[in-house]
Amino acid sequence: MAKYLCALFAALFSGCASIPKGVSPVSGFELKRYLGTWYEIARLDHPFERGLVGATAEYSQRADGGVDVVNRGYDPAAKKWKKAAGRAYFTSDPSVGSLKVSFFRPFYGGYNIIDLAPDYTYAMVAGPGFSYLWILSRTPELPQAVVERLKAKAAGLGFPAGKLVFPGTAPADAPAAS
Repeated sequence: MAKYLCALFAALFSGCASIPKGVSPVSGFELKRYLGTWYEIARLDHPFERGLVGATAEYSQRADGGVDVVNRGYDPAAKKWKKAAGRAYFTSDPSVGSLKVSFFRPFYGGYNIIDLAPDYTYAMVAGPGFSYLWILSRTPELPQAVVERLKAKAAGLGFPAGKLVFPGTAPADAPAAS
């Protein structure tokens, strides 16, 4: 199943290591502060994540200056965790939150941090087009006021914020993620 997710992700993002027109990545970005685990609070839904709950993204530094990426999500219907591993690299200056990510090389997609809390507790990430958007947090929950501000910003930039999916956490009886 992981190969299917990776192939689908690659097909969606192939050749699209860009950012939507009129959208800007954050500046003053510090990768070391961004590394670690992020919880998915909301997303624009796509087949490669549809039905998954408790999704996380884990980022770690690579020796070559890139970033290892491990995405996990629990599929309640199948009662198992799904995982996709990839790598990301900056598209230009590392102080700008614009990277390209690949789960199926040589195809890369845009990973653009378009909002970031000063203390790196939440982020909003856009893909290469207006149909790819994620709200991430360092904790499984984010204050509603922050969520509403991010939704309003996304809508103002042209994203279909009304279509955001809030998947929630994995059920208490889910096995531990591997």
